Amino acid sequence: MSALIHSTAVLDAHVHIGEGSRVWHFVHISEYAAVGKNCVIGQNVFIGKGVHIGNGVKIQNNVSVYSGVHIDDDVFLGPSCVFTNVLEPRAFVEQKEAFGQTHVERGATVGANATIVCGNRIGRYSMVAAGAVITRNVAPYALVMGVPGRQRGWVCRCGQKVEHAPEDLPDRCSVHSS
Repeated sequence: MSALIHSTAVLDAHVHIGEGSRVWHFVHISEYAAVGKNCVIGQNVFIGKGVHIGNGVKIQNNVSVYSGVHIDDDVFLGPSCVFTNVLEPRAFVEQKEAFGQTHVERGATVGANATIVCGNRIGRYSMVAAGAVITRNVAPYALVMGVPGRQRGWVCRCGQKVEHAPEDLPDRCSVHSS
């Protein structure tokens, strides 16, 4: 099964789209970017130069994944969430060599309209609530909400709120059947 790419999508040179992925209306994928297998890239998404997107990733409408962002397998990016790539931007100062690196680890969720400030790591199976602003690393399995984002609890691999610390939660959810 090959990838489905909508006719309005723009794919620059040297882009790789994995088998079974779907790329929807008005998407722009920049050169040397790679999208894994079985991904869904929603309407009006921008993927920057050299960005790596793992397998099974779902990127909802209106998300920009800029150069310097790395997305692992099974990540969910909610509608209109935002990644930054420069900490101190100025229109008149060229900073393409200073892009901050952001890593979203396996199974993490970033909610709608959340902002991820560059240079941070979003831990595996963590959940960033809608509208949160992330200004520091997010621990694996952490539930983070607010402005600025603060940890408010833990979630299991399935995304359900739990009382356990991450060292008590294996990659396979023992709390909820999956």
